[in-house]
Amino acid sequence: MGSSIVRTRQARIAGHLLAGAALALLLTGCETTSQSGPAHTGSIGNSAIISPSDLTPDQAVGAVAIWGAAYTKDEKDRVAALNYAAALRAAGQTGQAVAVMRKAAIYHAEDREVLAAYGKALAANGDFEEALATVQRAQRSDNPDWQLLSTEGGIRDSIGQYQQARTLYQQALVLAPGEPQILNNLGLSYVLTNELVEAEKVLRQAAASPKATLKIRENLALVLRLQGKTAEAEQIAGAPSAAPAIAPPLPPAQGAAEQQNTWKDLSQNG
Repeated sequence: MGSSIVRTRQARIAGHLLAGAALALLLTGCETTSQSGPAHTGSIGNSAIISPSDLTPDQAVGAVAIWGAAYTKDEKDRVAALNYAAALRAAGQTGQAVAVMRKAAIYHAEDREVLAAYGKALAANGDFEEALATVQRAQRSDNPDWQLLSTEGGIRDSIGQYQQARTLYQQALVLAPGEPQILNNLGLSYVLTNELVEAEKVLRQAAASPKATLKIRENLALVLRLQGKTAEAEQIAGAPSAAPAIAPPLPPAQGAAEQQNTWKDLSQNG
């Protein structure tokens, strides 16, 4: 295969990656779960807050059913609202997630976690101006919250305000030094502008944390692959076919196939 064809294919894959990273910033933000593995679809009694990025399509369907029932039983239950909205986002029902969080924000007007989740739902639905306003309204200048700063950074990254986003991530890191979720967002911000060396540096810091998630390691692995560091990428990801956390915004079945094809192409050309 000629070098020009290889470069064209790599450019296409990189472009696909960058588009998907914007979605990941919105969906993942700085959400965390109480465990290192995939989030529970949960029993209703489980109080852990789930993250949409940690739900597979099948898990999302189950979580929608479980947390939808809990939310219907008590709309004022903040855990039920947060998890129902997260499950809806994972299932692609962003408009409904916004509706759930809009009501939750009324019931829990001073709850910054709820307001942050509301902002993320708005951003996932493409309502960026309202998302920014919501997150900024929840923030307090005398007692800033690192999760809100990182969330605002993710929103600004998604609309191309990369420098503003990185400033917010740095401010968040002052409040939460070494926090892997912030570093992950910062690394993805560099991916969006194709600054892969800097992205690798930051994602390595994130992946070295004891709190690093599988998604963070997969993000690092994909950045390594884009630079031709295939062997190390496979070692970090665990397997060549591992699905990257910053996969393109496609329907579940098509997305799974595209992720596998992307890894295959990179393996051939790395």
